[in-house]
Order: sequence, then C-alpha cells, then structure tokens
Amino acid sequence: MQLPRVLFASALLCLNVLTAGAAESAIPLWPQGAPGEQDLQLPAEADLTKPNEGKVADKTVIRLGNVSAPSLTFHPAPAAQNTGTTVLVCPGGGYNILALDLEGTEVCDWLNSLGVNAALLKYRVPGRKGRARHEAPLEDAQRAIGLLRQRAVEWKLDPQRIGILGFSAGGHLAAVASNQFEKRGYSALDEADQQSCRPDFTVLIYPAYLALKDEGNKIAPELPISAKTPPTFIAMSQDDPVRVENALFYSLALKEAKVPCELHVYPSGGHGYGLRPSDHLVTTWPARAADWMRSRGLLKSAP
Repeated sequence: MQLPRVLFASALLCLNVLTAGAAESAIPLWPQGAPGEQDLQLPAEADLTKPNEGKVADKTVIRLGNVSAPSLTFHPAPAAQNTGTTVLVCPGGGYNILALDLEGTEVCDWLNSLGVNAALLKYRVPGRKGRARHEAPLEDAQRAIGLLRQRAVEWKLDPQRIGILGFSAGGHLAAVASNQFEKRGYSALDEADQQSCRPDFTVLIYPAYLALKDEGNKIAPELPISAKTPPTFIAMSQDDPVRVENALFYSLALKEAKVPCELHVYPSGGHGYGLRPSDHLVTTWPARAADWMRSRGLLKSAP
C-alpha cells in the first residue's frame, strides 16, 4: 500500500522542480487600492511562521499575514497540454493568514500537471474590523474571477471553464463566491467587473464555517445555495477538528437544490495537509478530484 504514495510524493517533488518559475508576475487586484482600505493602518505583509511551528509532511509552511494589497498570480499550464480550464486557488488560514505554499503554489503546480491553468489568489487577511471576516476576501475573489474572464483571450483560457478551489477558510471563501455572484460587494471599476463572477465549478478541501454547530448544523447565512450554485467536489476526514459536518450538511443542501456534488469522507487525516501525501487515505484526494474534473470534461482541450 505504501508504494503508490511514495511514487506520488516523488512525482510531486519532480513536478515542483519542473514547474518552478512558470508563473506570471502578480497582478494587483485593485489599481487604486482595495475598497475601504485607504484609511487603514496595517503592519507590513510578512511570513508570520514562528521557528519550528507546524510543519506539514516534514516541510515548513509559509503563513503570510497582514495582506492589504491583494493580488492574482497566473500560473499557465504547459502549452502542449493546456486544456483551457482554469482554477482560482484560495489558500486557507482561518481568515488570519494564508498558507501560501501548502495550499497555494503547490496546488497551482498540481493543476498545471493536469493541463489546468491556475490563478493564485492572495486575498486580504486578517478579517477587517466591523466587517464579516469573509467580506473583504469575497470582494477579492469576485474581482479575480472577473479579471480572469476579461483576460481570457490574452491568457488563452476558456471563460466558460473557470472554477474555484479552496482549503479550510479558503474553502469557505470558495463556497461563498459560489453562492454570491449575482451582485458584487463593491462598485464596478472597469471592464473586468462587467464579466460574470460566478465560478463554473467548485472544489472544497476540508472546508470550514459552512454549517453552524450551535444551530443544528444549519447552513451559514452567507451561503444562499440554489440551483445556480456550481457543481461541487468536496473532500474531508471524519476526524477533522474543523468538523466533518461542514462537508456533510453542505453536500446535503446541494442535493436538495439539485446541484451535482461529489463528496469524499475519509476516516482519518485531520486538517491542513494540502496535497502533501501521508499514510492517511485523505491525502489521495488530488487523484479523486482529477477524476471528477475528467468526468465533467474539464481535462479535455477546449474545442
């Protein structure tokens, strides 16, 4: 049983080496500064990881904090295998920091290996005083999806195959963006904001904050699930301290709305593993997500 995971780890390492440096330069999401941020006095953006803190699979994690200048970094798939499909990647971090490599750049490399373009979203953290913790990040996600569609020709991507993928708090952000798209949370700036900000598909990995524990696992009010919610893939473990009920009850709500959903619940693995492999089956989720994307025709070249 160990050999496939060893091979997966080796392949992932080689992939990171081969794709390093393939990303375009980061693009500021807001040319004149993010909405409502002009008068805020925030510490400088920095990696807030402490010495010997929280390694995953014996590797350190970049914990980027104090993000006030959100950006989008486009990672194109290799030209020879580019399908035109694109995924906006939302790292987690409790809306306090961003796990920028574990749940960001490493995920972009994996998507590129499938022939999928990736766009890494560096959204605002921590939560802003006087606002729900997801509100500023949602503005960033909506703006990013519009920018991707605006630049579809330039970046050679299919504007009708733009998905969103998030981990933990980033999973919550991806879910909110997948349900709040009829109206943006900010005033339109330019042509990018005339584009649809609805993702075409959604991938949620150990998502947080979807179901309210103290209200009988009622779906959070910022998630108005409807028949327009995009098809969704979810993976989580039963022993996740963030509570597997988030995945279970959200998937049930999708079923009630007749939204296609594929749910994978694994017995163990905890939380915050990204796609770094371990002995827990939950870390095979990338293969299952790739199967799901393949089954939906997302890994075929655009006609």
